[in-house]
Amino acid sequence: MDVLLLSQLARQPSHGYELRRRVEAATGIKLHNNSLYPALRRFGEAGAVTRTLEPQEGRPPRHVYTLTDVGRELLHDQLADLPEELAGDEAEFLARLAGFGRLSPDERRGVLAARGRVLAERRTRLAGLAEAAAPSTPEAPHDPWAALVLDEVLRRIREEQGWLDRLAARTDDPTDSPIDSPTTEGPSEETT
Repeated sequence: MDVLLLSQLARQPSHGYELRRRVEAATGIKLHNNSLYPALRRFGEAGAVTRTLEPQEGRPPRHVYTLTDVGRELLHDQLADLPEELAGDEAEFLARLAGFGRLSPDERRGVLAARGRVLAERRTRLAGLAEAAAPSTPEAPHDPWAALVLDEVLRRIREEQGWLDRLAARTDDPTDSPIDSPTTEGPSEETT
């Protein structure tokens, strides 16, 4: 969730409700205040965000959160690091993939490799299950539905592995250079 919040704040400063709404709209994930505000407080304590009061007519002022240079560095570090325990989480992987414009080619390859290792491990484990379930005996009859599910999950893994290969081939594309790189102002019109 931290990557999602920091990514949204990197786009523009926001008050809590707006930030929550934007994260939910971008991900479909329901974000609760009891997750959002403690994260914003942690970011503030770490110097990753500043909080300013914005006056509102007829209502109490609201807090607007702005990403600092420390916050941009924190976002970069979180995007570039996909620990093995998170690499199997599709939402975590996709959040980092969406931030590839902020990463160098080597950092992108590292994230893709972490996801690829998890998928290879899953594929090996599931292929073993499929092989073990294939023989049908009177004691253990073949379950066509279980086989159907295993085949579909394996197909999806193979498809994602192919997609990772295609993404890896793009990591050196100069039009996909990091947003914060001194040689570019951001993604070109063709890549947005």
